[in-house]
Amino acid sequence: MTPTGAPTGWDLELDCRGMRCPAPIIELARHFSEVSVGGLVAVVATDVAARVDVPAWCRMRGQEYAGESAADDGTPAYVVRRVS
Repeated sequence: MTPTGAPTGWDLELDCRGMRCPAPIIELARHFSEVSVGGLVAVVATDVAARVDVPAWCRMRGQEYAGESAADDGTPAYVVRRVS
């Protein structure tokens, strides 16, 4: 996990490359409270299940799925906005 600056636009990057389901979601749940309300968390994951799992986690937790982006190396980044 790496705090990031302006180039990506998110407040916290969770490096979940190489982790298999459900590890990226577990990492998201574990570190989500580290970001202030209104902040963005990017789950950078190579596991294809994250594309479905992150938006589902947002629906279940009442958080906003802000869409898919990419990390600096092109790895998919699934972005969540903390709303509560």
